Amino acid sequence: MRRVQKPGDIDIVPAGIDGSWEDDADCHILRLSLHPSLLNQVAEDMGHHVGKIELLPRFQVRDARIEGIGQAVKADLEADTPSDPLFIELLANALAVRLIETASGGFPAPEKHGNTKLPERKLRILTEYIEANLDQKLQLANLAMVAGVSVTRLKTLFRNSTGTSVHQYVIHRRVEYARALMATTTMPASEIALASGFAHQSHMASTMRRILGQTPGEIVRQASEFRPNLQRSA
Repeated sequence: MRRVQKPGDIDIVPAGIDGSWEDDADCHILRLSLHPSLLNQVAEDMGHHVGKIELLPRFQVRDARIEGIGQAVKADLEADTPSDPLFIELLANALAVRLIETASGGFPAPEKHGNTKLPERKLRILTEYIEANLDQKLQLANLAMVAGVSVTRLKTLFRNSTGTSVHQYVIHRRVEYARALMATTTMPASEIALASGFAHQSHMASTMRRILGQTPGEIVRQASEFRPNLQRSA
C-alpha cells in the first residue's frame, strides 16, 4: 500500500505489531515509544480498567495535542541544553493520557474532578520538599509520593493549586534560589549552578535570561552596587 505522509501525520503502532515501510525520498520521522507499564499506570490513575483498554493501529491521525507533545520533545532534543528530566516525564505522562483518551475499547470516561486542589498541608509538604532538593534531579514519581497522590493526579492538582505546572514551578524556584545566592554570597557561578539544580553554568545563564531577562553577571553587578549603598546609609 502506498500513501503520502504529510507533516503532522501521526501513526499509532501498538507494541507487538509488526510492520515495515520504505521511503520514496529523504524524510525526518520523530518516533516516540512508551513502556506498556507507563500506559497501565496512567490508565489506573485515570480510573480505567486496564484490561478494557485496547490501543489499535491507526495511521495518518491528526491530533493537535499529540503533535504538540511531539514538537516539545523535538525542541528539547535539538536544544543546546536538554531540559530537566522532570519535563520529559511530564511529556511522557501527557502522551500516555492522550493515547488512553483516544483508545478503543468502550471503557467509561473517568470521573471528572473539577477544580480540585491539593490540601494546603500536602501542598506545603511538597513545596518544602522541592525547596530542600533543588540541587537534585527531581522525578515526578517521587514528587507524587511526597504529595500522596498518583502521578497523573499530581499534574492536575498542582496546577489547580499553584496556577503553574510542576516543572515550571521547579524551574522558577531554581532561578530564584540561584539569584539569591548571587546576591548574598561570593560563590562561583559554576557552583551556584550545581547548587540550584542546573546542569551547568551555561544552562543556568540561559534559563535566567529567559525567565528574568537578566544574565548572572548583571544580577551580580546589581547586588554589588546595592551593598555599598546599604553600608553608606547605615
